[in-house]
Amino acid sequence: MATNSRADRAKLFLPFDALTGLKEALKEKERVVIEKKELNEEEISLLNESLTKLHKGDMVKARYFDGEAYIEIEGLVSQFNPELRYLVVVKTKISFEDLLTLNVI
Repeated sequence: MATNSRADRAKLFLPFDALTGLKEALKEKERVVIEKKELNEEEISLLNESLTKLHKGDMVKARYFDGEAYIEIEGLVSQFNPELRYLVVVKTKISFEDLLTLNVI
């Protein structure tokens, strides 16, 4: 019987995921697709007020529609372009039309 080095023996005890990708597939299957909510006049007014006060570098908490569900994100505004109607929170680009709520923290 050949003797194994310590490194070879250690490999025997590494975690093994026989079903690679299963966790991600199950998580995606659990995602519930919902319809985009139409904002009323008051909600639009509050959102516009928040957008007029917004500056690059502000810390925000936003809820937006990503095409299938509403996502909540918190972080720094890294880009803000009112002319093209979008903002970027950290690395996530969000169109103004997809915003549900926006709060400067």
